[in-house]
Amino acid sequence: MGALTRFGVSLDEDLLQQFDAMSASKGYTNRSEALRALIRNALVAQAWEKAEGQGAGTLTLVYDHHKSDLAQRLIDLQHESHDSIVATLHVHLDHHNCLEVLVLKGEAAAVRDLANRLVSCRGIKHGTFTLTTTGQDLV
Repeated sequence: MGALTRFGVSLDEDLLQQFDAMSASKGYTNRSEALRALIRNALVAQAWEKAEGQGAGTLTLVYDHHKSDLAQRLIDLQHESHDSIVATLHVHLDHHNCLEVLVLKGEAAAVRDLANRLVSCRGIKHGTFTLTTTGQDLV
């Protein structure tokens, strides 16, 4: 970690009040911690936009396993990219619907491509890719 630097930020009072309320609701003990978290999130998002280097994330899918050959297509896509999949969790939500969570890691472009291919499968009711970082470049 580098030297600590202090700087001033000018904000509209209403915006600052909303920021303080959000920070408190998330459990931050001070504005600096909340601001550091926002900056780190922005840096991670920027790295994913560039799709360079290593990345990680979770992919959450909800689907009806009775739909056509969807389950088999998902399995086939996962086997094709087994090197990017660290772990999977499969939950039966009810008689028809399944929740599947995949932990992905690897080259950012490949991980993002896999997430997009899985989410876009016909029959997926909902899919969310939450990106993160391996943490190597964060302080």
